[in-house]
Amino acid sequence: MRLPDSQEIIDDIAFFDDWEQRYQYIIDLGKAIPGLSDEQKTSDRLVKGCQSSVWMTSRIDEGRIQFDVDSDAVIVQGLLALVLAAYNDKTPAQILAFDIDGYFTELDLERHISPTRGNGLRAIVGKIQALAKSATR
Repeated sequence: MRLPDSQEIIDDIAFFDDWEQRYQYIIDLGKAIPGLSDEQKTSDRLVKGCQSSVWMTSRIDEGRIQFDVDSDAVIVQGLLALVLAAYNDKTPAQILAFDIDGYFTELDLERHISPTRGNGLRAIVGKIQALAKSATR
């Protein structure tokens, strides 16, 4: 399964009638992410501030940042897919210009995830934005 872009996800989420279906869609998106090998799940790649374990690696390829992520929780893996749809394979300038708060608002996400998951989501976004800022220097 190809990971849809952020606008496709907004359109797809709007299609579902209830949050049970939306959660299943988000979980299915997470299953489309290849994840990381056990060897790649090192403490230095662990994202601080997440309730579940989240690992992230990044690299710059032809001016675009590529992210690989993994989590030990299926719903978090799905939330990571939402973030990747917004940020993966983008230039640092595109990452910094993307309205992530508007994206999450359109998905109506923060009203439907726990505060601790919301904090974790913000930690992941913060780490990605910090990487993008450091890549523009």
